[in-house]
Amino acid sequence: MSTQGSLTTNGLTPIDDALTALLSGLDTVAATETVAVADALGRVAVSDQTSPVDVPGFAVSAMDGYALATADLQAGQRRFAITQRVPAGQVGIRLDAGSVARIFTGAPIPPGADAVIMQENTRLDGEVVEVLQTVVAQENVRPAGDDVRNGSLLIEAGQRLRAPDIGMLAGSGIAAIDVRKPLRVAVLTTGDELVRPGNLLQPGQIYNSNFFLLYSLLRGLGHQVQDCGIVEDTLAATEAALREAAENADCIISSGGVSAGEEDHVRTALEKVGRLALWKLAIKPGKPFAFGHVGSTPFFGLPGNPVSAFVTYALLVRPALDRLAGALPARHLPLWLPADFEIDRGGSRQQYVRVRCSNEGKSGPVMHLAGNQSSGVLSAVRGADGLAVVPIGATVRRGDRLRFIPLSEIVGQV
Repeated sequence: MSTQGSLTTNGLTPIDDALTALLSGLDTVAATETVAVADALGRVAVSDQTSPVDVPGFAVSAMDGYALATADLQAGQRRFAITQRVPAGQVGIRLDAGSVARIFTGAPIPPGADAVIMQENTRLDGEVVEVLQTVVAQENVRPAGDDVRNGSLLIEAGQRLRAPDIGMLAGSGIAAIDVRKPLRVAVLTTGDELVRPGNLLQPGQIYNSNFFLLYSLLRGLGHQVQDCGIVEDTLAATEAALREAAENADCIISSGGVSAGEEDHVRTALEKVGRLALWKLAIKPGKPFAFGHVGSTPFFGLPGNPVSAFVTYALLVRPALDRLAGALPARHLPLWLPADFEIDRGGSRQQYVRVRCSNEGKSGPVMHLAGNQSSGVLSAVRGADGLAVVPIGATVRRGDRLRFIPLSEIVGQV
């Protein structure tokens, strides 16, 4: 992969600069509440949460088998009387000298035992068991605190809770947790050509896919969506829609109307009812993007083409929503994969190519184009595993390694 020198962005803002500027103007706005742990999936933790107990709280057997004292084995004993039975949920008594306890997975290790021999490695003869293999001290024993130590950090402030987190909290005896309330996100779409699904299309009309795309992305992160409807392509209607949306929302997202055409009114309306902080990005797709405020309410103006709306949401709006919701920044693995496609002419905008991965490569996955790369072809996103990042001015040849961003990371569903 080669790049040209002395690149300019022709007045467009590079994506990294745009994200830095955008986040610098945002603070956490989400209020807090206490919810049951069972209801906390996808919510953002308000503060650090430590464990009040060891997990497990006592040494337990990791296997079904027989608890014994390894000193007896070291002394040459191989046949043992079974003097007690310890299932999970019950507590055994101290082992008699030279005896074993029949024990089951998760049951407490009885006093006097220091190992468990798997039942597969024994031979049962009535109430006597013969040990066929030796074990060492602590073998097949999970010590107290093996999973979680009392006082250890379970959840970090700002962490978005996943299913394993919920399990860890419950396993530590925590029944409720303080979390951020969902953001109230007002979503409006602009365009006289748009019609909601379920209605008949008239000549020149198309169905409004962007609202449902954004609705699904936002609901996947647990945010509340306020449907502000389809805004007609007039300056007055756009101004009114922005004012109304700002009254009861934590932020506003619009799609369409942010280009420089005569029927694009979002930028002008935003400058009249609020302030514009960012406009036009050095990325492809997604150049016509706007950020600003209506009063104190953050506003994100996404392009109207669905792929452009998706990419700008993923790269800019998702991190901004995390900031507003008090969530830690999403973690992205540094993945670089070889391309099975070529790009002959590097442009003045950083490209985010929709790709699917296969295991055809001898050394691992290879990226292929996931269909038509037009910004209006949403099917290429649906068929993609992620985005391949082509730097400004880069020429890509087959086998060149590009940064790969999995869609699962940038979309952020829990």
